[in-house]
Amino acid sequence: MSADLSNPLSPHYSLFNQSYCIAVGELPHIAAVARQTLADDPHAQLLAFADETGIQSDFNWADIPAAAATNPALRSETADSSDESEPIRKAGRPKLGVVAREVTLLPRHWDWLAQQQGGASVTLRKLVEAARRSNEGADRKRHAAERTYRVMNALAGNEVGFEEALRALYAGDQARFNQQISTWPVDIQTYLQRLSANAFAIAEQIE
Repeated sequence: MSADLSNPLSPHYSLFNQSYCIAVGELPHIAAVARQTLADDPHAQLLAFADETGIQSDFNWADIPAAAATNPALRSETADSSDESEPIRKAGRPKLGVVAREVTLLPRHWDWLAQQQGGASVTLRKLVEAARRSNEGADRKRHAAERTYRVMNALAGNEVGFEEALRALYAGDQARFNQQISTWPVDIQTYLQRLSANAFAIAEQIE
């Protein structure tokens, strides 16, 4: 039976047995499904993908704890929320999460930065934030296309129309993309359509 793929993307995994999606969720959940599937069929061909990146992950399913409480990420969140003690606050400016790294610029760049209000660090942060906002739409489209390609290559590399679907994906042609994958297994189609949604979005719609 296929898993429900209608939910929005999350930082979870999708588990496939050949062309069928058999589990969607956090790692402990899909690990439990994988173990049961392999117990029923030791020759099952399981592939797990991170929904956020489309990267295929190779796990030793037997080594993954079944209880979500033992998940390192969840355990750290629990520890953070349960720790009622507050760190001793020192006098001075609060830490802003700023990371110091080397930046190499030409002399004229340093001269210009020195003349800006707030100094070089403040100006550079403002410039980076402005560039990040202006490129956000394009970055999301590129990220969606990349993760879709990774899954396509792993699950549908031998399907009819693969190369044409890939061209449509990077051309931003959603109608042609859907047409090319329309004969592929339903679960693969559904997953690819989820992953590729932002690849076809107009920049103004996703800013």
